[in-house]
Amino acid sequence: MSGMASDHSNSSQEEYIPHYLQKEDPFASKLSREADIIAGFYLTIIGILSTLGNGYVIFMSSKRKKKLRPAEIMTVNLAVCDLGISVVGKPFSIISFFSHRWMFGWIGCRWYGWAGFFFGCGSLITMTAVSLDRYLKICHLSYGSWLKRHHAFICLAIIWAYATFWATVPFAGVGSYAPEPFGTSCTLDWWLAQASVAGQAFVLSILFFCLLFPTAVIVFSYVKIILKVKSSTKEVAHYDTRIQNSHILEMKLTKVAMLICAGFLIAWIPYAVVSVWSAFGRPDSVPIQFSVIPTLLAKSAAMYNPIIYQVIDCKFACCRSGGLKAKSSLKKSRAYTISAHRDSAAMNETQLE
Repeated sequence: MSGMASDHSNSSQEEYIPHYLQKEDPFASKLSREADIIAGFYLTIIGILSTLGNGYVIFMSSKRKKKLRPAEIMTVNLAVCDLGISVVGKPFSIISFFSHRWMFGWIGCRWYGWAGFFFGCGSLITMTAVSLDRYLKICHLSYGSWLKRHHAFICLAIIWAYATFWATVPFAGVGSYAPEPFGTSCTLDWWLAQASVAGQAFVLSILFFCLLFPTAVIVFSYVKIILKVKSSTKEVAHYDTRIQNSHILEMKLTKVAMLICAGFLIAWIPYAVVSVWSAFGRPDSVPIQFSVIPTLLAKSAAMYNPIIYQVIDCKFACCRSGGLKAKSSLKKSRAYTISAHRDSAAMNETQLE
């Protein structure tokens, strides 16, 4: 019976033909021309905002590059990844949407797929490293205190090597890059899992090492941070001003990191769900008009990060300026009280004389 089941499984895998081999032209758009034009305008706006926002973050960080903390160095690396997606990847898809077909052939498809996966993986692993940095700095001060700038640069080298390895693995014959079902974009060939056991192993490896494991580390780190902050808020209030200011800065960086990770995962999880369904479910059951929405949502992730960073930074600056004003007003009131007390004492002495 088990032999018959395995034969049936193998035969079903051999019978499966991916969508890009079912038609003579896999790069023709399966959407209406109006839908392609709307998607093209959407990506154009996303690309411009992402390029300007991430470029601004990189430019402002370069002006104080010697003063950047390790977490801020990671934030700059995240901006570099997002800028890479916007500059290297989005022009291909924008031109294709407006042209109502993929315009760059199989070579361009594989390059686009590699670039998107490379920078996307780099972004997620960077956020994983940031979450671990926040976890050590807040939950394990004895370990977090030795994390310096040169450790951050070593971590960056590991991140880029990790992303390069997993993005290049498909070119070694293990996997591949292929056009999306709607025809005007390219991605990892998730449909290989329908064709062979080797394809399933490739897709499972990608899912675990480039999505599930990093996401689990991020969730674990921030859950532990939230629990630690709740228990230590009262303790920090008894410390001196210097320690309190350092704690406020660490919490600001943690809020930035948490919101960036949340925005990234919210943007990419729908795409991951559709991809997993295409790999292990019934790929033909996903309507083509529906499959384009998670793709467009994922492409917008590069726009959120600089907005989140600037909003938190502005709030932090306002709070800091408010605190300085409060301190200055407190000093003025103290000075006024002291001077008034001295004046009244002088008047009493004059009256006595």
